[in-house]
Order: sequence, then C-alpha cells, then structure tokens
Amino acid sequence: MTDGPALKDLLPAGLRRSWAADGSCPDLDLYSLFRARRIAEPHAPAVLDAKGTLCYTALDRKVRCLAAGLRDLGIGPGDVVGVQLPNHRNAVIADLALAALGAVALPFPVGRGVLEAECLLRRARAVAVIASVRHRDFHHAADLLALARSLPDLRHVVAVGPGAAPEGTTAWSALMRGDARDFAPARPDPDGAARILVSSGSEAEPKMIAYSHNALAGGRGNFLASLIPDRTPPRCLFLVPLASAFGSNGTAVTLARHGGTLVLLDGFTPEAALAALREHRPTHVLGVPTMVRMMLEHLDTTGERVPAPTALVLGGAPLDETTAAAASAAFGCPVVNLYGSADGVNCHTGLAHAVPPTDGTGVVAGRPDPRVTEIRIADPDSHRALADGTIGEIVSRGPMSPLCYVGAPELDARYRTPDGWVRTGDLGYLDADGVLHVVGRLKDIVIRGGANISPAEVERGLASHPQVRDVVCVGVPDPLMGERLAACVVPRGERAPTLEALGGHLAAGGMERRKHPERLLVVARMPLTPAGKPDRAALRERLTAAPGAQGAPGDRPPLAQAG
Repeated sequence: MTDGPALKDLLPAGLRRSWAADGSCPDLDLYSLFRARRIAEPHAPAVLDAKGTLCYTALDRKVRCLAAGLRDLGIGPGDVVGVQLPNHRNAVIADLALAALGAVALPFPVGRGVLEAECLLRRARAVAVIASVRHRDFHHAADLLALARSLPDLRHVVAVGPGAAPEGTTAWSALMRGDARDFAPARPDPDGAARILVSSGSEAEPKMIAYSHNALAGGRGNFLASLIPDRTPPRCLFLVPLASAFGSNGTAVTLARHGGTLVLLDGFTPEAALAALREHRPTHVLGVPTMVRMMLEHLDTTGERVPAPTALVLGGAPLDETTAAAASAAFGCPVVNLYGSADGVNCHTGLAHAVPPTDGTGVVAGRPDPRVTEIRIADPDSHRALADGTIGEIVSRGPMSPLCYVGAPELDARYRTPDGWVRTGDLGYLDADGVLHVVGRLKDIVIRGGANISPAEVERGLASHPQVRDVVCVGVPDPLMGERLAACVVPRGERAPTLEALGGHLAAGGMERRKHPERLLVVARMPLTPAGKPDRAALRERLTAAPGAQGAPGDRPPLAQAG
C-alpha cells in the first residue's frame, strides 16, 4: 500500500451515519455484500456475456484468485487501481477483487486515448492498471506500459488477453492461477472510498469523483430498487460501458446490492442489443437515447418484435417525447427518464407512466427520492434555497452523494457547498407536487453574437420533425458571430431534411428565428464516445472540416439585438 490521493468526505460524518442507521445504506463493503449474495444463491447466474454464463460461485472463485494475485503484487487497502476493460466478465472480476482488497477502483472505458489515461492515472496516483492486450484497434496494455516511466506511482500494468501480454506487463492469466484458499478479504470502512467515477464534464481535463461503498450500494442501490416492483433479483442489460458513471450501477448495484444478473455486450450495436433482448430476456435495459433510436430504426426496418422488459432506463443525454413514445410502443414497457450525473445527482420518472410526463421544456426529471438523494433549487450565487416554482440551480445531497473530487480541490470549492450539497450546474425548478423539471444548464450554451442559445432546447424542437431520427446540436466557431449553431441529424428514412425545413419546423413550434440552426450535418449514425454518449467533439470536428455542411448566407437568422 502507498499513500494515495487524499479522499476527504465533504459531508458531515453524522449525516453519513444517519443514513446507515435508518437503513438507507447497508453499512457493508461491496465484497461483503456480494459474498452474502453468493452464499444465499450460489448457483444463480451472475454474468451473461460472450463466453456464456458465470454463476455466483464461479465468479467468486475467480474474484478471490485475482485478489490474491494482486495482493502478492503489493496492492492493498486504499491503493487506486485503474481498469480499462470492455463489458466482459473480467471487468466484473476486477471490480470485485479490488473491493475485496479494500483498494479503490478507477474504471475508464476502452477506446479512450493514452493522453486521457495518463491524466487520470497521474492525478489519482494509481499504483496499477488492468487493461486489455487488444480491443479492436487499441493496444491499451502496451500503451499504458509506455506511460509507466512518466508516472512514478504506477508500478504494475496487468495485461488481459486474448493475446500475449507485452513484455514488462503482468499477465492476468498468471495472477488467476494463484491459490485463493488463504486469501482473507479486507473489511474496509463502508463510508470509505470504493470507486472513482470519471466524467468528461466541461472541464479541460476529465473530472474524477470518489464514491464510498455505502454511496454505491446504498444510494445508487436504492435508485434501482425503486424500479424493481416485485423485489426479485433483476437481470440488467447494460448497453453503456460498466466503466462509465452510468455503468457503476452494474457490479456494485445489480450484483452486490440486489443479487441480480449482468447481461453484457463487448460493444454496442443495435443488432447485438436486440439479439441480447431476445436471447436473455432482461428485466431492465440501461442505455442512452441515441442507442435506443438506433434500435428503433433497426426494428422499423425488420418489423420484428422483442420481449418486453420491466423497464427501459434511459440516461446520459436528454430524452425527447418522440423517442420516449416510440420506445414504449416498440418495447412494450415503461420508459424511465433518468436524470443523473457522476457528480452526485439522481432523479427519475419511475414505472407509473408508460411514457414519461412532459412539460413545456420537454420530458420532466421526476420526483426526487431522499433515500437516493434530496434535491433542492438554490440561488447560483448565494446558494440560498428558492421557493417552489422558481428556477435556480439544482443541488443535491443524500445517501448517494460522493466523497469529493479526486486531485482537484478547485472542483470541490466550485461544485460543493460548505455543508456538502453538490452543485450540478443545471437549471430547474420543483413544482407544487415536488416534481423536478430541468430547463437547461448554466454553462451549456452557444453564444451567437452576444445572444445565448440552448442546444438542448433546439434539440427538443427538432426531435419531433418527421424526417429526424436523431439530432445533436453543437456550436461551431465563426469569425463574425463567435459561434453558430449546427444541427447534426440522422435522418428517418431515405430522405434527409433540409436546413430550411428544420427552420420551418422550429418556427411552426414557436421558436424564435435567432435560435434556428445555421449549419446542417447529415450522418448515417450518431458517433458515440467510449462512454456511450453522443460524441459532440467528433461532430464539431466534422463540421469545421466539411465546408459542404455549412448553410448558405441567406439561411442565417438575424443578429439578436442587445437589450
């Protein structure tokens, strides 16, 4: 064990203890929770992936082998270990082995570049990293080994096959051959750090947020519990990477807290996702709206039907009414709009509605659950609580609240209040019934000639156009206006809409002309980041590199006048 990053809990200790006392948190570490599930249902399926079925007993055996091997490398309580693996049983084994050691997992998705990996590992002071020898065109283990010389804390790179481990790395297969019978799991403090979530956010470098065992299994576990009406162990198909913030509901929540089954795909394609639905009949499907729109397009083409899950849980990006209604009809189940982030906020619309309710700004966020996190509306400057119906910054605090940002005290100062509330940077209000409505972001705007435009507002307006299957709006640099708004569209059917048609549709819906997009980029499929979200940076790069994607001067709305 080495001296890792200082992971100070920014919440009052008495408040944390109160959630354990009232049962909101289980007050056990993740491996102990998992072990209890393994004892209760030893032959229940834990993981369904490309290799087949892995039951709880077999999974536990592999976890203890890896934990013993990592222990022999000198990894122990409090050490941070990076994990860059695809959605596969090995990612789950690594999660649980690190929990059994009392170490802190730092997962990040495959496909993320070496520069971002270097930033994460350096700032977290990771002592080891577990990575794939090869995943598609990436050679993560070799790339990370090359970083070791510039990272004084990084002592080990564990290479996971298939394929031979590069010289200088430690082979996963060698660690798995150890005798785990003498392995004694650690018993870390349930309120101590268990996992670091990574969020791209709006910062120059990715944000890292430390979560405790109780925050994951308790707060986040209560979120999933609210979507399990009969309390039977869920079978969750994760379309998002387990290494993403959304994917943190996998090992810690689905397995350790609820004794369920993880259905995993090495990588998302609509065909593979629909095949998994047919073959494994998951109770819950967790993904982002863009993924579901791709699946809907495939279903429109083939006309096939799929078994109805208990719920389709969509987060990571705004959900529009058109997608929600089409998904509920196609999948035959309630669509749950999940409003959440790695920073520590969670709210959803639940199972009471087949299609989530809407308001004038789009799909609402739902009713906050204090067993997950309490939500208030505050003045962005004074942090003073505002009355119901008043728009202000959404702040949250509850059992799922994280400890702190990792290696970034400036982010703690910016996004946490003195009494521990998380500042989301989102604008919203609570109505008279206590339902949360999200109306925009403090920062997520395009500034055109001094006037602010919300890309999310324009996306909501364009989503109902009959020729639009999916849409993302981004700002692109402009020498005259500073920025102009571009619409990136996946067309519905063979004909793509024109920029003029999109503007007409927005005008018919009452949107003022200065907010209409001035650029149009038509794509066959929306590019996704390694975390499974729409890749806005890639779209912006394509727009700046493609003169043909720009609108004609006559299409440009007038410059807004300063008032």
